Amino acid sequence: MASLFSARFFRRGLELFAIASILALVALLIYGNSWRASVMAVEHLKPGWVLVALALASSDWWGGGIRIWLLAKFLHRGAPLGGMIVAGGLNTWGSYLTPSQTGGGPVMIWAMRRYGVPVPEATIATFMSFVGTVVFFAITGPLAIVLGAGRSLRAHGVPLVHLTLYDVFKASAWGWVVVGALLLFVLVFPGRARWVVHALMGVVERWGSPRISAWVTGLRGGIDRMQECVIKFLTPAGWLSMLGCVLTSSLAHANKLLAAWVVLRALGIEANMMDVLLVQITIAFLLYFAPTPGGAGAAEALAAALMRTYVPRTLLPVYTLMWRFTVSYATVIFGSFVFFRLLHGRLEESPAPVRGAAAT
Repeated sequence: MASLFSARFFRRGLELFAIASILALVALLIYGNSWRASVMAVEHLKPGWVLVALALASSDWWGGGIRIWLLAKFLHRGAPLGGMIVAGGLNTWGSYLTPSQTGGGPVMIWAMRRYGVPVPEATIATFMSFVGTVVFFAITGPLAIVLGAGRSLRAHGVPLVHLTLYDVFKASAWGWVVVGALLLFVLVFPGRARWVVHALMGVVERWGSPRISAWVTGLRGGIDRMQECVIKFLTPAGWLSMLGCVLTSSLAHANKLLAAWVVLRALGIEANMMDVLLVQITIAFLLYFAPTPGGAGAAEALAAALMRTYVPRTLLPVYTLMWRFTVSYATVIFGSFVFFRLLHGRLEESPAPVRGAAAT
């Protein structure tokens, strides 16, 4: 973790995130072709809804922190709420500064380790939080449809392709189903999953460098401990903890789900909240596969493509800027301050404590 997820690594991700975001916003300004409309839209923003958007921007921290605290406390009673809020926020921050959001999990494990949660317990709590995310989105989409969403989406096509927004949502929903099936396999058959992981580790030991082989060997004890943690969740108390994880996922992802609708209201645009919710679930899924840090560039393009149904072309730049600030820019700015100023950008841990934690 020290050699890859370093301060320099995240600083480079921050630079790429900023460059891609700025270029995308400039492109939207050119596409909108109405600077005056953008200025007028900012002047006529509804203050109350702007404040709601600003409040939503912090849900990554307190919502994600409460969720990971519930999971970590089930495995390690000494997990502090304040430390888990930092871990939850840095999880989102790390995911936004790495391609395909790959850096969030390692950063959260590191932060939890820093606040006293052993590495195996932190790893399983992180994994369970992702399970909670998948289950939450898998429930939210169909529930929104049952409540009446999707009717208007059937009437709106996606630019450049012969699909409705509803078709795009259904395609992304199947993606959540596939991911959920894989996670269900790990939960229901932890022994089989452990065998697969050990088999892969054996391949790495045989074909990797001596340094990597030694590192993999040191992880074996931690892998066995992780299996014990997974099994612990397969109890009544564990399922109750997972239920709390799914419910608090609504807090952790409140900005991803509600920011678009809140920004529309701030701009004075009326829209069906449930329909907008489906679009945001679709965007959230697609951005997991974006190659740029935090989906920068891709997120702005998706917002422009999928939200044109609700947002006039001249207002797309302002809408996208406010939406991205609520969903990601605020977390990136504050998380960078916490990481580089308060934590001095130190992800490195000495080998001895990590091995000791893995064996706990």
